[in-house]
Amino acid sequence: MVGATPAAAAAIVNGCCTLMATNPTDRPYGLVLCRGDVSSSDCRTCAANATREIRKLCPNGKRAIIAYDNCLLKYSDSDFFGQIDENKFSTFTVNNVSNPVLFKEKTTELLSQLADKASYNSSKLYAAGEMDLLEGSMKLYGMAQCTRDLSSVDCKKCLDGNIGALPGVAYGNEGTVVGGSCMVIYATYPFVKA
Repeated sequence: MVGATPAAAAAIVNGCCTLMATNPTDRPYGLVLCRGDVSSSDCRTCAANATREIRKLCPNGKRAIIAYDNCLLKYSDSDFFGQIDENKFSTFTVNNVSNPVLFKEKTTELLSQLADKASYNSSKLYAAGEMDLLEGSMKLYGMAQCTRDLSSVDCKKCLDGNIGALPGVAYGNEGTVVGGSCMVIYATYPFVKA
C-alpha cells in the first residue's frame, strides 16, 4: 500500500484520495486527506513527503498514520472506510491569554460551530472560521475537517470527540487534535490559507 501511494498522490482530487489494491489476498487500504485550505500542488507535495517518511518510520507496518500541517496519510491491512478511527494525538503551544476560562469556552464554542458546519454544510467535510475574543481586541481562529469516507453523522461524532479531547490544562493554549478520521485546529492567529 505505501508503495502505491506516490503514484496515487498525483491523482488526488480536491484534497482526498482513497486507495485499495486489486488483489484480494493482499488487500491494503489507504487514505490521504489534505486540509481543505491547501492547494492541489501543496497537497501532492505533502502526500509524497508523508509517503516517504512513513516508509522510513514504519517499513514493515501493517497499520500506520502520519500527519503533517497540510495532510494526513493512513493505511491498514483492515478495511477502515466509513468507520471512526478513535486514535488521536494532540499538540499545544503555550499562548498567554488574560482569561483562560473564557478562552477555553470560546474555543469550544467556535470548534463546535465549525464541527456542525463541516459535518452538515460542506461536501468536503471541512469548515474554517473565526470568533472575536474580549470585545474584538483578539480573535480566535479554527478549523474542523473529517476524512470523506465518513458520513455526516459520523463526521460530527468524530469532531465532537476531538473537541472533547481538548485537555483541561489547555486553557490559554493554541493547538490541534488530530485523529485518523478528523481534526480540529485552533489558534489566536490566522493560519488558514486563503
